[in-house]
Amino acid sequence: MNHRLLDFKEWLKQKNIDSAFITSTENVFYLSGFHSDPHERLLGVAVFQDAEPFLLCPSLDVHDAKASGWEYEIIGCSDTDNPWEQLEKNIKKRVNHINKFALEKEHVNVERYEQLINRFNGAQFIAAEEKLRQLRLIKDDKEKEILKKAAEFADFAVQVGVNEIQEGKTELDIIAAIEYELKKKGISEMSFATMVLTGANAASPHGNPGLTKIKKGDLVLFDLGVVYKGYCSDITRTVAYDHVNDEQEKIYNIVLKAEVEAVKAIKPGITAKELDNIARNIISEAGYGDFFPHRLGHGLGIGVHEYPSITNTNELIIQEGMVFTVEPGIYVPNIAGVRIEDDVFVTKNGVDILTSYPKELQIIK
Repeated sequence: MNHRLLDFKEWLKQKNIDSAFITSTENVFYLSGFHSDPHERLLGVAVFQDAEPFLLCPSLDVHDAKASGWEYEIIGCSDTDNPWEQLEKNIKKRVNHINKFALEKEHVNVERYEQLINRFNGAQFIAAEEKLRQLRLIKDDKEKEILKKAAEFADFAVQVGVNEIQEGKTELDIIAAIEYELKKKGISEMSFATMVLTGANAASPHGNPGLTKIKKGDLVLFDLGVVYKGYCSDITRTVAYDHVNDEQEKIYNIVLKAEVEAVKAIKPGITAKELDNIARNIISEAGYGDFFPHRLGHGLGIGVHEYPSITNTNELIIQEGMVFTVEPGIYVPNIAGVRIEDDVFVTKNGVDILTSYPKELQIIK
């Protein structure tokens, strides 16, 4: 049995939880190695203190689930089966009576919750999210290797985008080129919708790319990531086309300093709050504090946004093996939008930066 399942089973024993049914795509993958989006169908891993676990999935996914390496029972449900009957039957076959039942309360909707209440009447439902976050928080060497490769694909994607910059091209033109080149390398999925924002659009932290055309003097912001072997990367770079004005260059250099100094400070023992404040203070002291409206970063792994959140209110102590982003930004409407983001892996004595695309201001001619 893999160590992830063993660690989760140990938590069930400690909390005297009879059964757990884990249903989010990310956590099913974490525990089972099977990655699938079941859409409206039911997918989940049932785990017990002592009995063997099972995977419940749509019948059309059974072959892929077996191929993923899951070595325990797989219960396939056709579109005319009632998957909740199958779940109830197979759980009760392993455990006589359910007093405590763990699930992902943030993921289970009301309809599914009612199914569980009706079938396991009288059970106390325990949230499993916090334990799963803690288990996923520290990445091992294999995960680091995968995340590093995902980051390399992100670096490549930014380079493709930069190479495509020319007057008259639209944001979507460049996105199409990036994703086409990635697909040629075997990347079928992005971590999130690829962002290429130019000119005034770059000053919107989560803008929507469209048919805006690149003009000389524009800043062009790339925010993208890929999914590689089930793990995500996330990089942001901002470049200039043809030339920059003095304020654009000033803003860029402030963001660069904030990002570099925050990354340099990363090591086990520092807190998330301290890291956020390092970058935030640099930006605030330069007079742009009101234009840095988001956290410094977020955890990264199977999910592109996962635990922890690197904010100036989070006292979490940074530990070896954590992976997260560092992404300060300044967004001044109609003047400039600049964000610089790296993916970092915390080592015993400091940090390894997984993304490596150059951060110094580039002016693309």
